[in-house]
Amino acid sequence: MKTDTTKKKKLKVAIQGLTASFHEVAARTYFGQDVEPVECLTFHELCETLKQSKADFAIMAIENSIAGSILPNYFLLQQYHFSIAGELYLPIHLHLLALPGVKLNAIKTIESHPMALRQCTEFIHALNGIEIRESDDTALSAKRVKTLKLKNTAAIANELAAKKYGLQIVEKRIETHKKNFTRFLVLTRKSAINEKANKASLSFEVANAVGSLAEALMTFKANQINLLKIQSIPVIGKPNEYSIHVDVEWKRRKQYDDAMKKVLRQVKNLNVLGEYKKAKIEYN
Repeated sequence: MKTDTTKKKKLKVAIQGLTASFHEVAARTYFGQDVEPVECLTFHELCETLKQSKADFAIMAIENSIAGSILPNYFLLQQYHFSIAGELYLPIHLHLLALPGVKLNAIKTIESHPMALRQCTEFIHALNGIEIRESDDTALSAKRVKTLKLKNTAAIANELAAKKYGLQIVEKRIETHKKNFTRFLVLTRKSAINEKANKASLSFEVANAVGSLAEALMTFKANQINLLKIQSIPVIGKPNEYSIHVDVEWKRRKQYDDAMKKVLRQVKNLNVLGEYKKAKIEYN
């Protein structure tokens, strides 16, 4: 009697950082636990991994409720032309991790990703004589403390990294605001129609004239489209020109479609980065 020993192929998801990073947590939260994370130390490497079909999807942090927008990633979205298939708001709890037995007063250096450091500025500023060192990833910082046996260095990372690398939590929840979350985008190479979509991310340029941007934004208002976020980034090679990135949501699809038909005539280089279902923000 023959048995089917074929295993279902795991979904490969590119993450920024090592396993035990917040990107891995985000990937498993969105897709489920049965995924294969593909580690990428930089966001550029993450995009290349997805572009070269070494992963099925990519998870990219785009903004944090304390540290703000990750502007370089907006440039990457423009450069690679991926489609946003979804989003996730992940609560971020940050801890100070060190080798077992190390006390707070023995720590001379704190290392972590720049965004994590920015989320803990009040805690860090309250310490005296501490050297701050930026790294490519929170989990990488935790790994360095463990593998190099750095007795005077602590990492800022999550509880998963503490468990994976056998570090103790010296100080818990050191983020400046406890209702701290990071918004992640789910990226794919191919655009897909989502019948449940009620949110979209768009980018466009407007003429350098009085009221050009306001005219486009008023079109969204006139069609009862809620503007959730607006972010401008410089257009490379064109001084004083900006690309406008907006997130919009709607209750009726027709309102969105009608608005887009008019906006298309008001702006330049309109690009729909993705239409997807709006995610909920749930604190814990």
